[in-house]
Amino acid sequence: MRRLGETLGRDPMVLYRHVANKAVLLDGVVEMVVNELSVDSTDPDWEGQLRRFARHFRELALAHPNVVPLLVTRPLATPLGLQPLGTLRPLEQILTLLTRAGFTSAEALHIYRALFGVIYGHVLSELQEVVERPDETNDLLRLGLHRLPATEFPLLRDLASELASYDGAAELELGLDILFAGLKTTLARSSD
Repeated sequence: MRRLGETLGRDPMVLYRHVANKAVLLDGVVEMVVNELSVDSTDPDWEGQLRRFARHFRELALAHPNVVPLLVTRPLATPLGLQPLGTLRPLEQILTLLTRAGFTSAEALHIYRALFGVIYGHVLSELQEVVERPDETNDLLRLGLHRLPATEFPLLRDLASELASYDGAAELELGLDILFAGLKTTLARSSD
């Protein structure tokens, strides 16, 4: 709160006229970002809607990387019924979308959790990609993989070029492809 007050050129105590405490302020930040996300729960293309949602989440995360830890941890630190309503709207929209597509409510909740697991994991991985020597042309050296014992990590060392050519958008799509292939199978089984 002190740093925020300094950034705003205000006494930190003045901030408490607007928010009760730091937790409320952090919840507000999460709510502002999450409010930019939405799902058209009336669209029969549930997969297309979830793909658009995941892509938009990634774009927001890349645009606001310092907010990502809050997006991932704040919902877990607050009981569901006490979370700001704006943070719950995407959950309700996704549950509605999926139940209209034929999934049970319980299945829709599991899908929501799996989807966010994929999105959160992907975004955290993408934002944490660290290249030791960006100007190095040899991928093994660029990523620091030359330090790994060749006999213990042969596969990882062999993947140096693949690791160095990381494409966040393509990786997200692959993760979504895997998730949705399983979901389509689940939906087909439950409609039999």
